[in-house]
Amino acid sequence: MTENNLIQEFLNYLTFERHFSPHTAKCYSADLRQFTEYLCSGKGAPGGSDGSSVGGFGTRTDEPSGSTIATATSTAIDLRQIVLAVDTDKIRQFLSFLGQLDYSKSTTARKLATLRSFYKFCRRRGYIEDNPLATIRTPKQEKRLPKFLEIEQIEKLLSTPDTNTLLGARDRAMLEVLYSTGMRVSELVDMNIMDVDFEGSTIRIRGKGKKQRTAPVGPTALVAIQRYLEKRRQDPRSGEFDQNALFANKHGQRLSTRSVRRKLDKYLAEAGLDPTISPHTLRHSFATHMLNNGADLRSVQELLGHQSLSTTQIYTHLTSQRLKQAYDDAHPRA
Repeated sequence: MTENNLIQEFLNYLTFERHFSPHTAKCYSADLRQFTEYLCSGKGAPGGSDGSSVGGFGTRTDEPSGSTIATATSTAIDLRQIVLAVDTDKIRQFLSFLGQLDYSKSTTARKLATLRSFYKFCRRRGYIEDNPLATIRTPKQEKRLPKFLEIEQIEKLLSTPDTNTLLGARDRAMLEVLYSTGMRVSELVDMNIMDVDFEGSTIRIRGKGKKQRTAPVGPTALVAIQRYLEKRRQDPRSGEFDQNALFANKHGQRLSTRSVRRKLDKYLAEAGLDPTISPHTLRHSFATHMLNNGADLRSVQELLGHQSLSTTQIYTHLTSQRLKQAYDDAHPRA
């Protein structure tokens, strides 16, 4: 088995056994490619004292580059043996290397989590006896509160699309659904028309790990969906559209997460709002507004599809901050 096959086996495990999303698997693949290229360079491979580099380490490799290790030297190396022979010192050297590239603590932690998961997998499969990351600690990260929009900003954003056009009606429905349910953008584009229960005012959501949940959806979002579907049915090309996908692009195919981001960027500019806002900000806004208006943490956890309550608790910091600000503004002796 070559190193590439070993990593592919791991990626197959993530996809088919752990049910990770294609995006997550892609990030794991990119992290492992960078690590193996590091090991095969003069910095990471045994006997490579000339400092030569296979992977081009002067640049950052957060995203897959599509490049392959194609030199005569690298093809002669037993990559699988090198990867499985990694010890704790090699891991520490790699972390030091990442520090030289000025990665953030969060990015370094993500890459470390990838390696931790990979070597845990190798140990379970019997490829190694000891996990080289057993004594490696994840770097402490700065606690950053999620960004969210005020209600007035949400209303301004949602009213921006021109609902007289098919694409405008679609975009209004997308934004309404994101804010009404707090779903992830990946869950939004995965929705089918049959997932919407207009009578029961609910939406079926396929979340991470292929887990399904049913979430309530507000009447404003339902009306926006109905308006969009009606315009879609009236379109001369309606028969050519993907008949399952709820949100389709101008060619009638299922919309992508990247397209949702581009559309959001467009409306942020038109509304004069912060251009750094992402679709996930609507999810943060949903959770924050729910808690601010009296929803309990367990309910918000279920609505967001969080497996752990600790993930949802980040939003309590936002609400606590707001309460403290209200106290400081209103109390005469504050």
